Amino acid sequence: MKKAWLGLACLAVSAGAMAQSNVQLMGLADAYVGSVKMAGDATRANKMGTGGMTTSWFGMRGTEDLGGGLKANVAFTGFFRLDTGSQGRFNGDNLFSRDANVSLAGGFGTVMLGRGLAPNFLPTVLFNPLGDSFGFSPLIIHNNVNLGTRFARNNPSDTGWSSEVLYSTPTMGGLRANIHYALTGVAGKKNIGGNLMYAAGPLGLTAYYERDQLTNPNTSVFADGSTKTVWMLGGSYDAKVVKGFVTYGESKSSLATTPKQTTFSLGASVPVGPNGKILAAYANSKPDNGNRRQTTTVGYDHFLSKRTDVYAMLMNDRLTTFSSGTSLALGVRHRF
Repeated sequence: MKKAWLGLACLAVSAGAMAQSNVQLMGLADAYVGSVKMAGDATRANKMGTGGMTTSWFGMRGTEDLGGGLKANVAFTGFFRLDTGSQGRFNGDNLFSRDANVSLAGGFGTVMLGRGLAPNFLPTVLFNPLGDSFGFSPLIIHNNVNLGTRFARNNPSDTGWSSEVLYSTPTMGGLRANIHYALTGVAGKKNIGGNLMYAAGPLGLTAYYERDQLTNPNTSVFADGSTKTVWMLGGSYDAKVVKGFVTYGESKSSLATTPKQTTFSLGASVPVGPNGKILAAYANSKPDNGNRRQTTTVGYDHFLSKRTDVYAMLMNDRLTTFSSGTSLALGVRHRF
C-alpha cells in the first residue's frame, strides 16, 4: 500500500512539473506560382517560388515557469525552401538562422542570449502592410535584398544577429524598447542597436538604429572594413476602413566612396469583408550619387481560416538607367 501511495505521489509531482513546462513544434509553409522580373533583369522567370509573403520556417519553442513571475524560454527555428525542400533561405544558410537562443523573462523584461532578431526587423515588418514579405513588400525588399550590383540593400547585416545579447523592456504605457549587442571573436568589432515601438489605440510609432561592423548569420568583418549605420522612423494609423503606413530612413557607410542612401515608403491595408484585405505599398530609395529605385505592389490576401490564407500580388520594380520589371504571383500560406 505504501508503495502504491508513493507511486501516486511521484506521478502527481511529475504531472505538476510537466504542467509548468511547455514545448511546441511549429512553423509556416508559403509557396506561390508566378512570373517574376525585377528591374534590370535580362529575362523573366516563370516559376514556383517559396516564401512569397513569409519565409517558410519550422522549429520548436519551449518555456518553463520558474515561479515568482520568472520564466525560462528557448527557441530553435530555421528557414527552408518549400519548392525544393532545401535548408535555409539560400545555399549556405545556417540550420537555425531564424532563432537559436535561451532567455529569462519576468517583470524586469526579457534577457536573451544567442541568435535572435536584429533591431531593424520588427519596425520594418510591423510598419508596412505586407509584413515580412521578402518576395513582394517594397520596404522589405529595399531594406534587405540586394539586386545584384545594381542596388545595395539598406540593412547590411541581416534581419537577425548571431552571438547576441538582447534586452527587451516590459511594455509601459504602450511603449516598449529593445537593446541589441552582438559579440564576436574579432577584437574591437561589434554590432549595436536598438528600437522603440509604441502602440495606443489606432496609432503606432517606431524607430530603430543600428551601427554594424559584422556580417550575419556568420559573423565576420565587412569585406571593405567599413562601419555602416542605419536608422528608420515609422508610423501607422488604423482608421478601420483603411490602415495607413509611412516610414523614412537612411543608411550610410564610414567610407566616403560609398553613397548615403535614403528610403521613403507609403502603404495601406483595406479590409474587404471579414476575411480579406487589399494591400498596397510603395518604396523609393535614392543614393546620393546613384540610381533611384521605386517599387510598387498591389495585392489581395484572403484568409480561409485562422491559419491558412491565399494571396495574389502584382509588383512593379523600377531602377534609373535600367529596364523596369513586373511580377505577378498567386500563393498559399499555412501556419502550423
